[in-house]
Amino acid sequence: MEVQAEAPEIHLSTVYRNLEELERLGVVAHVHLGHGPATYHVAPATHGHLVCEECGAVIEVDDKEFEPLSRHIETSHGFAIDPHHFALLGRCEQCRKHQSRANG
Repeated sequence: MEVQAEAPEIHLSTVYRNLEELERLGVVAHVHLGHGPATYHVAPATHGHLVCEECGAVIEVDDKEFEPLSRHIETSHGFAIDPHHFALLGRCEQCRKHQSRANG
């Protein structure tokens, strides 16, 4: 972690406590990009994420991209999703092309 590299006297729990407080205040928001630890973003810049399970690429997606899915889920199931908390996992265009060539 960069903080420990720059200031080894700062304990990791202090960093996470501060991130939790910043999130509580609405300054930052966290997202889970697959199987790793949470990633934090400045809250006004929230957006969705697509993560390639093959190469690990992360693609940031404008909130508007999730509106049709959000409406569909709410209409069909009465459930309001939070597209910011977790990433959608799949395969990116490059990996799909590579796989297509390998299978072709």
